Amino acid sequence: MAVKGETEELVGRILGKWSTNKMLEPRIAKVVVNIGVGTSGERLERAARLLEQLTGQKPSYRRAKRTIKEFDIKKGEPIAVVVTLRGARATDFLERALAAVGRRIKYSSFDEYGNVSFGIREHIMLPGVKYDPEIGIFGMDVTVKLERPGYRVMRRRKRRSTVPRRHRVSKEEAAVLLKTKLGVEVIGFG
Repeated sequence: MAVKGETEELVGRILGKWSTNKMLEPRIAKVVVNIGVGTSGERLERAARLLEQLTGQKPSYRRAKRTIKEFDIKKGEPIAVVVTLRGARATDFLERALAAVGRRIKYSSFDEYGNVSFGIREHIMLPGVKYDPEIGIFGMDVTVKLERPGYRVMRRRKRRSTVPRRHRVSKEEAAVLLKTKLGVEVIGFG
């Protein structure tokens, strides 16, 4: 854990590095919103309708990987809905999701590649969303994937390659990006 002065120095060093080379500044690649219901049927359909209302995209269904008898889950049964947002839709939804959690994220929510995940207890915490008794109340997980320009080399079809470790987004850089660009208070980071 860094001391206050060391944290400010680290933030200054990272921002200085980004200002000298724009290819090093991370950006939001995608935002993934997941509602795990645990059962198929009408409750899952309501969760899918809700996710479509919140994001403006049709959700994808996720199936159970194995059978769990204690929870009455069978392998292959749809148990969750997921939406992947990119571009302007991703940033708009992320702004609303961050407002729902009070613009505060724990530093432990970041992984070593700079991605961050957080949960929203009830969807009615999102600004502008009203309670609908036909849908009910659902919680959701929000995952933000950060990357630098140049990550295309991992996904392209021809001459695919790996991104070197020095070009990957670190945990500290992700915290600085969310702190400076989105005004998020990162708890436990300095």
